[in-house]
Amino acid sequence: MNEASSRSLDGQAEAAGAARIGIGGPVGSGKTALIEKLIPVLSQRGISLAVVTNDLVTREDAERLKRSGLIDPARVAAVEAGACPHTVIREDPTLNIAAADDLEASLPGLDLIIIESGGDNLASTFSLDLVDWWIFVIDVAGGDDIPRKRGPGILQADLLVINKADLAPHVGVDIEAMGREAAEVRAGKPLVFTNCRTGEGVDAVADAIAHDVLMLK
Repeated sequence: MNEASSRSLDGQAEAAGAARIGIGGPVGSGKTALIEKLIPVLSQRGISLAVVTNDLVTREDAERLKRSGLIDPARVAAVEAGACPHTVIREDPTLNIAAADDLEASLPGLDLIIIESGGDNLASTFSLDLVDWWIFVIDVAGGDDIPRKRGPGILQADLLVINKADLAPHVGVDIEAMGREAAEVRAGKPLVFTNCRTGEGVDAVADAIAHDVLMLK
């Protein structure tokens, strides 16, 4: 279904296989909630997917997904980073590469692997040895000045997701101004406002994955 390449542990591209995307962002921004909303939307589009989660010293996010009933537990793998989360998605992503390779080997016909980083700061970015494309998630409750801080995650992500848009009036955020500033610092790279509690905006995220990553119409 896609033109992505799988990766060996040395980062070299091998035969075409499942596309790999990353989802990063600060603690509590809504990364796992976004994945929970994306799973049924992408599955309904005929996309076969699996998920790798990253936590510091637990498997909490993986267990949450396995218990959700949204996905076969065999399609979820957990990585315990044992260090700052960005270490295993950027500096040395071999643990995540191995986890994704194992999923791909055990699930023939897999189209997409979502790799969720543990919660990290605005400097968190993904190695392109690990993923083909990545999303950075922030939320309005963190303050409307986040885009102005110009963190690498905000600037470099292929898609910026601004979650919890419904909270803007309750936390004193001018959401239109936040959107304008985010668009300005990202110099035209796309962004989407979401409310992962209700699913608002999730279709737009799925559209971006389908079009930009899987090359679907």
